[in-house]
Amino acid sequence: MDYAGVYDVLTQARQRIFDWVRPLSHEQYTRQFPFGLGTLRATLVEIARVELFYRMRMRGEPLPALPLQETFPISETNQPTFAELAETWTEQSKETRSALAQTTDWNAPMHRRVEEGGKTVVYTLRKGEIATQMLLHEVHHRAQAMAMLRQLGVPAQDVDYAGFVVRREEHPNDTTSHG
Repeated sequence: MDYAGVYDVLTQARQRIFDWVRPLSHEQYTRQFPFGLGTLRATLVEIARVELFYRMRMRGEPLPALPLQETFPISETNQPTFAELAETWTEQSKETRSALAQTTDWNAPMHRRVEEGGKTVVYTLRKGEIATQMLLHEVHHRAQAMAMLRQLGVPAQDVDYAGFVVRREEHPNDTTSHG
């Protein structure tokens, strides 16, 4: 799989989401919904936060304990407004894209040791599995964000992968008579 290429499509779709969210008021951005993570802000922060977490994991960088706290670099505390999140996430995207493009050892196992209930648990995923989870996680929560946007009256649609990668050509039919 071309993880960086798929990520490029995700960032194109993300820009559409950004375009739909940008004109909303802060009250709309933080309005409570009875599904998903509850608000557009919480949903978008979750996607950006988990992207950073998985990028760190894929690179073998030290990780904070789970669940991620509000002290993590991406949080509702650190990016309370959409403009702040969009700026932070856009910058972060460059690093994520670079990490995906530079990784070659997709089958390398990455281990994470966690203390749980008086025992040590080791979680193992290959780098390719981490990248896949990061990409699919965004699609999952993006659908929740789009449902919230629709309830706010925004006609959020058409962010399917194929809509960004399928090339369409039109050719006139041959209308000359052969006979």
